[in-house]
Amino acid sequence: MHKAGFVNIVGNPNVGKSTLMNAFVGERISIATFKAQTTRHRIMGICNTPEMQIVFSDTPGVVKPSYKLQENMLQFSTSALTDADVLIYVTDVIEKPEKNADFIDKVRGQSAPVLLLINKIDQSDQQKLGDLVTTWHDLLPDAEIIPVSATNKFNVQHVLKRVEELLPPSPPYFDKEQWTDKPARFFVSEILREKILLYYDKEIPYSVEVVVEQFKEDDKKIAISAVINVERDSQKGIIIGKQGRALKKVATEARRDLEKFFGKKIFLETFVKVDKDWRSSSRELKNFGYDLT
Repeated sequence: MHKAGFVNIVGNPNVGKSTLMNAFVGERISIATFKAQTTRHRIMGICNTPEMQIVFSDTPGVVKPSYKLQENMLQFSTSALTDADVLIYVTDVIEKPEKNADFIDKVRGQSAPVLLLINKIDQSDQQKLGDLVTTWHDLLPDAEIIPVSATNKFNVQHVLKRVEELLPPSPPYFDKEQWTDKPARFFVSEILREKILLYYDKEIPYSVEVVVEQFKEDDKKIAISAVINVERDSQKGIIIGKQGRALKKVATEARRDLEKFFGKKIFLETFVKVDKDWRSSSRELKNFGYDLT
């Protein structure tokens, strides 16, 4: 009997959802940085065995929206509650359990089984962890609570085993050779955006959207042209840096990661363009793929 299902990962920003997703799938699918709101899309990673297919979804961290982009990101997270065969709610030992109580109420109302993962337990002690388990049990009494450490891969295999046990009988939803629903261009833009998140401060990374305009591949190499969109002329100057040094550093680091990701020589060109207030424009957000329809 073949089993298959959708396992959706939700939770607040910075609790380790993307790191867990990558640990489950065994591929570097979701970018994971120390900054909040790193994940903007709902990203699928597919685990296949002869008897089973698990379709994991990483989702943006749940935030109270302050502009249109965040509204769309919240829709990605909320939609993950409605189509899950198994729901994984990720918290950690640092955040307060009552944070985003409205979203927890929605999780409580789900009919799908919920695995509540308390991440980063390597940063806690037994007493604090025990208190957290009690608090979470009161908040989500039907959830199965599992302490984990995504970075140390502690209990990751146990979570996978529980997911396998909870999956319904079903034929596969995707080809068994497929490991994500996203095209190659998506991972180029995500890897570039990750480097920008790592190397620039304050609002700059959150004002950036990367669009891959050219992706030409042959047996040995890939030629890529990417545009980094910002909202202000001043941001363009910061991204480029003095004599272009900042942008060159980002492009060099991204190219190294892209060569590892694709296993080919990468030729990468980057350009910076001002797209004024794109985060608040419904039309531009649709153009950039932040649309559920």
